[in-house]
Amino acid sequence: HNPYVADGKVPFVNYFTQYFKEHPNAKNTIKRVVAEGDLVVLHVHSTQNAQDRGEAVVDIFRVEQGKIVEHWDVIQSIPAESANRNTMF
Repeated sequence: HNPYVADGKVPFVNYFTQYFKEHPNAKNTIKRVVAEGDLVVLHVHSTQNAQDRGEAVVDIFRVEQGKIVEHWDVIQSIPAESANRNTMF
């Protein structure tokens, strides 16, 4: 449950419509999709422009009758340096 988005379809759509108006060069690349039961999980690389290192995002959706009824997200900025050789994706 994202604390910045109210419940319901309209607030969800409005939030992201406004975000993409403010960030017209934003890009979200889905790296992984996992589905189990009524849950769908996306692992996403989100950037605001081509120069942005971006964020690693995990979106979790609960689905009922083909519709999203709940959404959670976890967001982590991608650091300039890492203590290991693993990537965020």
